[in-house]
Amino acid sequence: MSTSEPDPRAIFGERRHLIAIAYRLLGSLSEAEDAVQEAYARWYAMPPQQQEAVESPGAWLTTVAGRICLDLLGSARVRRERYVGAWIPEPLPGRTEWSDGPVDPADRVAMDESVNMAFLVVLESMTPAERVAFVLHDVFRYPFAEIAGIVARSPAACRQLAASARRRVRAAQVPATTAATAGQAVLVRRFKEAWEARDIKALVGLLDPGATMAADGGGLVGAALRPVEGGERIAQYLIHMAAKAPGLTLLERTVNGRPGLVAQYAGTTVTVAAFHLTADRITHIWAVRNPEKLRAWNADGVDGAAL
Repeated sequence: MSTSEPDPRAIFGERRHLIAIAYRLLGSLSEAEDAVQEAYARWYAMPPQQQEAVESPGAWLTTVAGRICLDLLGSARVRRERYVGAWIPEPLPGRTEWSDGPVDPADRVAMDESVNMAFLVVLESMTPAERVAFVLHDVFRYPFAEIAGIVARSPAACRQLAASARRRVRAAQVPATTAATAGQAVLVRRFKEAWEARDIKALVGLLDPGATMAADGGGLVGAALRPVEGGERIAQYLIHMAAKAPGLTLLERTVNGRPGLVAQYAGTTVTVAAFHLTADRITHIWAVRNPEKLRAWNADGVDGAAL
């Protein structure tokens, strides 16, 4: 290997960072893996002379992966218009829930406030260019001059995109991690106990009167096609579902860095629920039931990764 040839170990070491970026951009771990894999495929398809001419392979890979994600976000909007029911970002397990063995790729996604479900749902409301500009600048601290090369806009335009995205985040009132996690753990436990006791009054008391619950079955399993709105309606719906599924076991688990619940049937995870709370009441519940989004929660994993 010549002294100017990029070190393969250093190049592969960028994968952790690239997976973290791609998951936040796409809201899907499997799609993030595919995007990063494609970026590496393009790198290794270049002749050695072109690789040696790249001043920063990490920056090159980030740019290429960012462009791939930007294209995927554009096509995803079309696909999600045809999606059966609500589309919810793919939930991530916490490290304590992962099985023994390799933790790549989910270990690549740092558990901070930029992966909590409420934050990811806000990202879904952004345009593809807004999302790329905001995630790269506000989460990963990339300068707008570099982001401009990914979204094909001027640095000033990228600054405006990030500012617009920032306003969406502020409007959604996504809470800070530490305070939200402490209060959420208590509420989630009480919610679990009320569900197990089939105590509709207790459930109503834990839910904000204007709460909403969305379920993602992807047309593959049963799930409410439209969000259930109102604390009382959600409580009634949950009690109804409990009566229809007597064999379910509820477990307290970390979901995207926050306290959440996992429903298992015969040892297999069939639902992962993430929560958002305001003023000591649950305001949003996101229940992911699509089995394609739950592979990281079950023993078979994704591409051999035990999570």
